[in-house]
Amino acid sequence: MTAGAAEELRDALLALGGPDELFAVREGTSRERADLVVECRVSEMRLTLKTSMRLVPAKHEVRVLEERWEPAMEHSGQQYGRGPGKAVYKQWEFQRGADGRRRKVETFRFDTGLVKNPLQNTVLRAGWTWRGVLFRL
Repeated sequence: MTAGAAEELRDALLALGGPDELFAVREGTSRERADLVVECRVSEMRLTLKTSMRLVPAKHEVRVLEERWEPAMEHSGQQYGRGPGKAVYKQWEFQRGADGRRRKVETFRFDTGLVKNPLQNTVLRAGWTWRGVLFRL
């Protein structure tokens, strides 16, 4: 495995996302202990997703820590979770139909795959392994 291949993968991941996209990919800091960090904020759901990635060229793998902060059901605060997982967040409201009856209508939907899939596909297309971890890298 050459250092050039790791740099090519890093560049491909950094090219994903951006100011006009759903998420942004940036260089990680020493405090974050990650090579790359992906952040996504969904204000409609008060949801924050953070994916920290560490490139391990010797093993040809990307170690990934997925974290999320979402509204807690029990109180008005936030709950924290980590680890791989797919979730679809939805918002609903009641509206009156043409017949005058109330019905539940979906007003917003967010699938976490919209963030994870482009990252994971880029890693796998480069011939690397996507390895989820549960603790800081």
